[in-house]
Amino acid sequence: MTPGENGPSTPEDDDPFGYLYADGQARGAQPPSGGYGYPNSVSRVRSVGERTYGGQQPQPGVPQQGTYGQPNAHYQAPETLPGGAPTSRMSATAPARSGPNTKGLLIGAIAVVAAVVIGISIAMLNGNSDDNKSSSQVGTAPTQSQTGKPSPSSSNTAAPGELPKSDANALQLAGGATKLSDVKGAQAAGGTYVGGLNTVGSSATWTFNNIPEQGTYTIFARFSNAGEDQKMTLTVNGKPFGNKLNLGNFTHKSDPAEAWTETYAWPTLNKGPNTISISCQPGDTCDVLLDQVWLKKGQVKRDS
Repeated sequence: MTPGENGPSTPEDDDPFGYLYADGQARGAQPPSGGYGYPNSVSRVRSVGERTYGGQQPQPGVPQQGTYGQPNAHYQAPETLPGGAPTSRMSATAPARSGPNTKGLLIGAIAVVAAVVIGISIAMLNGNSDDNKSSSQVGTAPTQSQTGKPSPSSSNTAAPGELPKSDANALQLAGGATKLSDVKGAQAAGGTYVGGLNTVGSSATWTFNNIPEQGTYTIFARFSNAGEDQKMTLTVNGKPFGNKLNLGNFTHKSDPAEAWTETYAWPTLNKGPNTISISCQPGDTCDVLLDQVWLKKGQVKRDS
């Protein structure tokens, strides 16, 4: 160190702005290498928002959350994202709530209606069964051998405008009278006829309805007689009718299957129900087979 010099200058004696003056430049002053004109200062270029104060250093590639009240340097507005701004803050929509179980309600309603219908049907069936029981408990009509008057039979009810007709299957039999089918030629259903009338007390009774008015009618009887002429008692509404019913051998045949013929009488009948009986009484000759009986209006001799 020479006289008149204070020796090397210390950093604090250096004029930071000496490089701006001629004497400073003569002493070799150089512009500072740091930033902002301060010695030894370090100038580092940083991105906006990259500098942190007293916090954790930012990690490369990891977005950092900004300080409260300050924008985040890595924040991007929703409208800049691909697809535009989301319509909702929720990323997933809540599942839609299903409505009431209408199918279950419909099934329940149908079950209730079915139960009501079944109940009504059972009640109706029970009612019908009671009616059937009451109608099936009708007593049988009395026969000739019983006391009382036979009641009209529905099987001997003619259609409106027609007179009744009956056969061996619908007649009320008493005594030794019975239904047979050995002899051919009977016109009753199944070839059935009434036999066994040749015993005193035997009878075939016919009770019918639908006589339109009181008056004289012709009763026809189809029978078979292959022997001697026969006569039986005809009873109309409980009273013997005049002469005996003529049951002669009109065909003059000896084979009962070929001796089928007709006879008739002219009784007076009441309006409505009537009862006619052909019976074997003491003194009668009754060896015949009886097939059918029917009526005609007035006094006629042939069913033509």
